[in-house]
Amino acid sequence: MDASYTRRLLYPPVRPYRETRLDVGDGHQLHIEECGRPDGLPVVTLHGGPGGGSSPALRRFFDPNRYRIILFDQRGCGRSTPHGCLRANTTQHLVDDIERIREHCGIDNWIVFGGSWGATLALAYGRAHADRCLAFVLRGIFLCSQMELDWFYKQGANMLFPDAWERLVSSLAPEEREDIVRAYYERLSEPDVVRRRPDALAWARWESALISLAGDPTAPLADPMRADALARLETHYFQHKGFFNRDGELLEDIARYNQVPALLVQGRYDVVTPPKTAWSLARAWPKARLQLIGDAGHAAGEPGVVDALVRATDSLADQMV
Repeated sequence: MDASYTRRLLYPPVRPYRETRLDVGDGHQLHIEECGRPDGLPVVTLHGGPGGGSSPALRRFFDPNRYRIILFDQRGCGRSTPHGCLRANTTQHLVDDIERIREHCGIDNWIVFGGSWGATLALAYGRAHADRCLAFVLRGIFLCSQMELDWFYKQGANMLFPDAWERLVSSLAPEEREDIVRAYYERLSEPDVVRRRPDALAWARWESALISLAGDPTAPLADPMRADALARLETHYFQHKGFFNRDGELLEDIARYNQVPALLVQGRYDVVTPPKTAWSLARAWPKARLQLIGDAGHAAGEPGVVDALVRATDSLADQMV
């Protein structure tokens, strides 16, 4: 990198100008917030997980003087209710929810922004509603394929982080270690939140240990309830292969959305969602540009990733506002 190059930082913190709750049926209510300019360029941001919940930091990838920033907590997590609920909670439900939010907010078309599972969900939404998407800005590309799940929960990432892996599997019986996702899915089906807490924390800490190049692999998550939603929803989705009809479906169906322009931002040393997926997606997407960040892992907050994402949203605002 040129010594004169100055990386962009997140925009300053901003508070929502509107917070609402949307009843999407099946007993679920979503928490939605809007930030920036009410008449700005609309963008919907899709958080990771599944079950990670939205974060105030997600507001800061956009110029609040030019964007209307829509954030929401997906079913079962964050401030949406009921917390940790797996009932009527599938990828298709989430795609339908995004479309309901667009209609609820009175938006015709918007930019779709997401990372990790948020990127998966963005592509699932784009496949169904490409005509509503102005552009995609995606980070840490994840397609919820069997290859990706096996890398992270079977054989791959454990070769690089044997200490963190040992903490993940230490409480499992030998037969449970044959299928980590299934074992934790069954354990986290325990209805008592206190009794399932050790398993929820163990699951969440594995991901937390690998997410950032600068992270502390021994650091516990600060919020046990957030860890509970993350662990229950991730195992629910991953045990059911993302609720897709076939493995690799999002890449196979790329013709449905690859006429929409996209920027794909991928950490070179991302061991949660390895770069091969982003590379394969970019090669099949004529209107996508892949930016590999040479000193970054998976986390959205790594300096090179922040720089690329903020520059991307600024560039789109320059073109569209």
